[in-house]
Amino acid sequence: MDACFDPSENATRMADIIDLSLLADARRYFSKLLDVRGLSYFLQKDGHRLFHIEPAKVELVVRTAIRSRAEGLPAPHPKAVEHCRQEIRRELIRLVASAMLQTGL
Repeated sequence: MDACFDPSENATRMADIIDLSLLADARRYFSKLLDVRGLSYFLQKDGHRLFHIEPAKVELVVRTAIRSRAEGLPAPHPKAVEHCRQEIRRELIRLVASAMLQTGL
């Protein structure tokens, strides 16, 4: 057998923690911000790269989602925060690629 079925053999590895409520909140806030400000809000204004995502704006979305959590909830796991940050970046990359195709770049 290739797979490990004995729990004691898998004791050193832990599954990645994904906080779905944090991800849903971040996506909701991202969607609202995108509707109000537009895609250009998330792109750097200066520099030689035309469509470069500004990391501070991604961090703003994630931190706002963390602050909007209920008082009784514990702080999110660092891996959950990193996963949320990656998901927002992926969505921005998808939107930027779509915008580039529409403009013919």
